[in-house]
Amino acid sequence: MFHASFFGRSLTARLLASSMLATVAGVSAAHAGTISGEVADATGTRTLRGAEVLLIELSQSAEVGQDGSFRFINVPAGTYTLRVRYPGAEEQTRVITVTETSTTVESFALAARGAGGETAVMDTVLVIGQQANLLSSLARQRASDTVDTVLTRDAIGQFPDQNVAEALRRAPGINVLNDQGEGRFVSVRGLDPNLNSASINGNRVLATGGDERAVALDVIPSELIESIEIKKSLTPDMDADTIGGSVEINTTSAFDRKKDLFSLSYEGSYNDLNGKTSPKGSIDFIKLIGDRIGLSGGFSYYDREFSTDNIEMDGWETSDDGVVYAEDVEYRDYDVRRERYGFTAGIDFRATENTDLYVRGLYSKFDDTELRRRLVFGMSEAPASGTGDTASFDSADGRIQVRRDLKDRREIQTIRTISAGGKTQTGPWTLTYDAAYSEADQTEDGSLDPFRFQARFQTPGALGVTFDYSDMEKPGYALDFGAANFNDPSRYGFSVLERTTQERAKDKEASFKVDVAREFALTNGTLEVKSGAKLRQRDKSLNFVYDIYDGFDGDLTLADVLGSQTYGLADMGALPDLGEVRAFIAVNGLGAFERNELDSAFASTIESYDAEEQILAGYAMAKYQRGPLRVIGGVRIEQTDVDANGSRAELVEEGAVVGGVELDEDTLFITPVSVSKDYTDVLPSLNIRYDVTDKIVARAGAFQSIIRPSFGKFAPRFIIEENDDNERTGTFGNPDLDPYRATNFDATLEYYFLPEAVIQGGVFYKKIDDFIVDAEFESGVFNGIAYDEAIIPINGESAEVRGFEFSYGQAFTMLPAPFDGLIANVNYTYTDAEGEVLGRTIPLPTSSEHTYNIVIGYDKGPVSLRLSGAGRSSYLDELGSDEGTDRYVKPHFQVDASAKYRFSQNFQLFAELVNLNDATYTAYQKGPDRERLLQYEEYGWTAKFGFKANF
Repeated sequence: MFHASFFGRSLTARLLASSMLATVAGVSAAHAGTISGEVADATGTRTLRGAEVLLIELSQSAEVGQDGSFRFINVPAGTYTLRVRYPGAEEQTRVITVTETSTTVESFALAARGAGGETAVMDTVLVIGQQANLLSSLARQRASDTVDTVLTRDAIGQFPDQNVAEALRRAPGINVLNDQGEGRFVSVRGLDPNLNSASINGNRVLATGGDERAVALDVIPSELIESIEIKKSLTPDMDADTIGGSVEINTTSAFDRKKDLFSLSYEGSYNDLNGKTSPKGSIDFIKLIGDRIGLSGGFSYYDREFSTDNIEMDGWETSDDGVVYAEDVEYRDYDVRRERYGFTAGIDFRATENTDLYVRGLYSKFDDTELRRRLVFGMSEAPASGTGDTASFDSADGRIQVRRDLKDRREIQTIRTISAGGKTQTGPWTLTYDAAYSEADQTEDGSLDPFRFQARFQTPGALGVTFDYSDMEKPGYALDFGAANFNDPSRYGFSVLERTTQERAKDKEASFKVDVAREFALTNGTLEVKSGAKLRQRDKSLNFVYDIYDGFDGDLTLADVLGSQTYGLADMGALPDLGEVRAFIAVNGLGAFERNELDSAFASTIESYDAEEQILAGYAMAKYQRGPLRVIGGVRIEQTDVDANGSRAELVEEGAVVGGVELDEDTLFITPVSVSKDYTDVLPSLNIRYDVTDKIVARAGAFQSIIRPSFGKFAPRFIIEENDDNERTGTFGNPDLDPYRATNFDATLEYYFLPEAVIQGGVFYKKIDDFIVDAEFESGVFNGIAYDEAIIPINGESAEVRGFEFSYGQAFTMLPAPFDGLIANVNYTYTDAEGEVLGRTIPLPTSSEHTYNIVIGYDKGPVSLRLSGAGRSSYLDELGSDEGTDRYVKPHFQVDASAKYRFSQNFQLFAELVNLNDATYTAYQKGPDRERLLQYEEYGWTAKFGFKANF
């Protein structure tokens, strides 16, 4: 990989000019014709994307595109044999005649294979149900030029999971990171979600959060999606900003189908912990207007209410007597409401026989309301006594602070994308073009976190409490004395109200791209030369307004807003009630609380920044195909310019000396800061595919890629707190950060031993340079700012990721009835991901050594059953000061089940059980002596039931 600022745009321009000249060069074959056509299923319902069309005599092949079309150009006049194959379908062979300078059009309708080679009675098996999902995935994977995993929906819009993140959990090499029991962020091959990328219809999805590049994929309902591809190796015509993998999300095109579609579904979901039932509904349609115009779209709504029980512990220490204890213990009771709704809309227009145009848009809104009631113990001194499993605290030895508080947070995340473009084919030339605009944002208005009451027990006899750690995941507590005061809500006075008055995290990107390709007919194969350019202009900003109130004009105790718990792990006692808190604020107003001006200004300043990022890319590549061999190679150049604005915020205590003057009160100094950075990366890649036999496909790929630093780490936010002894501690952004730069290798072998089956294995290796880590420093100067202690993100040493993947999928159609409806899908990934950080060799964060999925299904006639399990081993979540304080997450295995019954071709009932084994989440420290709990959550199971109708 090469990167140097002097290359810049001039190099990109020269690359484009030379590659386009190379594309133009060449002479078409004389006296040659064209073969084109389309492939669909025998019922005429939908096109069969990924089907393989073979031109036997010339040893050429073509893959069927999204609209069902295929094409061979520069075919000499003569008689030829076309053969069409699709997993699970009867193979078709046809003899055709090609004349000079004309186009021969052939269309194919494939029927499903039956037992013993007979055509199946129910031809819709190719397009509806679990078998259709599997067969479509097999076809697209086999047709791919790269190492690829594909997940698809069927012809009536059925996707197996509720959001994109949950769907990806079924793919090999994927570790889904949960939030409140739902999949949210995706780790590919053990790499942090920030090192992956996601696109919708070929254009990057933006991050709804303020600091990161990682995309929260639970924002996007699966009902709006046609397919998801996980591309694990890159070609030069793809954006290069991924290391783990590129998640390509595709919405529906009207030309996917040959018939109109209107479907609707409705379901209720019941959560075990809160006993509530939540509604969900969706509508999906495709309308074809003649042969040239197609309309498509969908709408999805889900209003889910559920509960989570949580325990968190922190500040683990060992007393002089050898008793291991936590300084802080929290019991948390969550009630969550997540309202999702979104829609897609698209227009496809076949302007001429050679030009297809489209406009596609997606809107998705995720309204997340989280209510949390919390009981917190804070111990200022070591325990008075203890055993290997207990620790007893006495207020006579030191203060025991008890907090009872409420969180009332509503966070709204939205994603909006629109793109317009098309493809024009004329002779050997193909021109594709696209313009897109995307927005993502996250807002909060008036969230309270926390509204807190507290009592301090610090005299003999006031309070004694013993914690029992014998069950590491569910530590309990018992009061030794002082229960009356502990449970008296009138003893808990108002402490603090922290209000997010306004949060505005915005991310916008406009992009323009054009690709030009020319195909040449060679005597021993075909050669396609392709080049293109893309411009991405991104603007990201984060702005907060915090109001912190640390007093009340009058008396306010917990007794004034008293409520109750719905918690199942311990007796939390007296707690604030959401309705009572809202009513109290509505009556008294925020003006009755005492606002801390200094803390409010400091909190509002330190998070805020804005940044502009421009990426100009150009590439040149060639694709050579001869019989079973396919080689794609080339180079991509990306020029990055980024400008960012932030601030230097210094909070200095009373008594400190600044500029020779002693301050007589705490003072906040704010200085605006602006920075710029640019760099250029030259990124070669090579992908080779070879059909070893008619059933075995070998692939190998090598490419270089980058991930730009997260905006939160790059932005010039310099936060300093200085005490009255002039000791300065800081947390800094680092505008000098370089991007992650990676060299990647992949090799796979796929064995399609039956038309409805595949077994495959592969290996991968990644070397990542300039890995970014947060480092702690003492006594130095950074960007002209002196500090005594500071946390600064820096480019660390290199990291390596290696491993192997295995997967197996099969529809057992060869078995006698009724067993011919059985389906199996199994995958496993081993990942060894290590890096050098501050003198330590560590596993890379979020990297599970083992990830695996098992799906057993049955799909025959009107009945569809599925039992699935998704698992992963433990992983490092956060880096501590040493191995004993690193945060790890326990292994996780979740079981889901579903059943569907089709009363007719148009009506189906279904039921699902999610997390039926009640899988939990546990984060812990390994500790020098025993595992120490940091966080435990349980979610219960969820039952879903509903219907789906299509017309």
